[in-house]
Amino acid sequence: MAFSWRLLMASQLAKKLCEPIHRFVSTSSAWCGKIIPFQLVDIGEGIRDVTVKEWFVKPGDQVSQFDEVCEVQSDKASVTITSRYDGVVKALHFKVNENALVGEALMDIEIEDSEDTVKDAEKNKSKIKRQTVGDEEKRSAELKKINVDKILTTPAVRRIAMENNIDLKDVMATGKDGRVLKEDILAYLQQISATPKVKTEVKTEVLRNMTSRTIELEELSSRTVAYKKYSKHMWKTMTKSLSIPHFVYSDECNVDQVMYCRNKVKDSLKNRNVSLTFMPFFIKAASRALEQYPELNSWLDEETQTLRILASHNIGIAMDTPEGLVVPNIKNVQNLNILAIARELNRLQELGRKASIPLGDLTDTTFSLSNIGVVGGTYTKPVILPPQIIIGAFGKIQKLPRYDDKGNIVPVNIMSVSWAADHRVLDGVTVAKFSNLWKHYVENSIDLLIGA
Repeated sequence: MAFSWRLLMASQLAKKLCEPIHRFVSTSSAWCGKIIPFQLVDIGEGIRDVTVKEWFVKPGDQVSQFDEVCEVQSDKASVTITSRYDGVVKALHFKVNENALVGEALMDIEIEDSEDTVKDAEKNKSKIKRQTVGDEEKRSAELKKINVDKILTTPAVRRIAMENNIDLKDVMATGKDGRVLKEDILAYLQQISATPKVKTEVKTEVLRNMTSRTIELEELSSRTVAYKKYSKHMWKTMTKSLSIPHFVYSDECNVDQVMYCRNKVKDSLKNRNVSLTFMPFFIKAASRALEQYPELNSWLDEETQTLRILASHNIGIAMDTPEGLVVPNIKNVQNLNILAIARELNRLQELGRKASIPLGDLTDTTFSLSNIGVVGGTYTKPVILPPQIIIGAFGKIQKLPRYDDKGNIVPVNIMSVSWAADHRVLDGVTVAKFSNLWKHYVENSIDLLIGA
């Protein structure tokens, strides 16, 4: 009996000692559930594909809903993708700088194998599939509409076809998106050479040598470069801008006082991690002038032929980035001082250097400025960004001789400015008056600092 009692006690003690182990095992296997693809959803703005700019997770990382997993770049903006599930990252399907289409799996994630979680994942998957099918149908329809005269191929292949009197419409294309390849031409020539109706004998071996040499020369003398993301968006915007009748007004401006004010405070601001250029003064001067001419801070609705005059001065600044030209904006400039504008400009410039400007900084621009003078050039004709109705561009600053009030020749720092306005809604007199007021604020920039 004593032996049985000791055996029972030992059994209970062993069971107690094993409990923490069981709890540990249970916790570590909580994510041993179902592996599902984490697909790229439609991020709006008609975007079909993106470039992966940066991953914030790696295989083995545990993520929760709304955790940031990666940053992607479209032709309009950078977007941060967040997790829709709680789970463990199992695999990443794209490397940095690779392109991903809407509907494709960005990564695999292991989620808890519960009925609600899996059902929610399947619902998202079904929704994305419908979007993808719709995009594919639209893309297929667009391909069918391509004019036969615009057959995709290389100049070398076109030359071979022309030299052999071949109509590219008759050649079966096997390349991507209906592209006619060199092999397609050779196959077509072999096919017609075997037909009795052909009067001219085609020596395919000689032709093959000729085409190889032609393509080698073509590859040495030219190359094809794909448009970068921001450049694609610029293509669309500039094409639309062609329909706008541009009226251009140019003038010159004395920037001595701006240079004096900036040089007085730039070193102290640099110690506060703020880089002060001339641009914040020009931006603020534009906002002050817009207070007197609010109709210039407008969007044009071409269908109804009406102007929507906007209260917020969201002033866009044209920037050169590694991905092309982009125009982010500083919002509500009417409420900001020079220092606040400089801070916002610094932030946008830093994002621009990384080509990571988010969509929020690119939308709702009401008025745009471009400083081409940092590169060079005196006068330029800026192009309006619809639905805006005016844009300004600044040339380089030059020290030039000018007459003072007493008739003496003195050295003055002169900068040119050019305004391009939509002549359907703005007349020359209005643009000139606006420019004169902007010029007054620049030449008397102390007024901008004290809010006069």
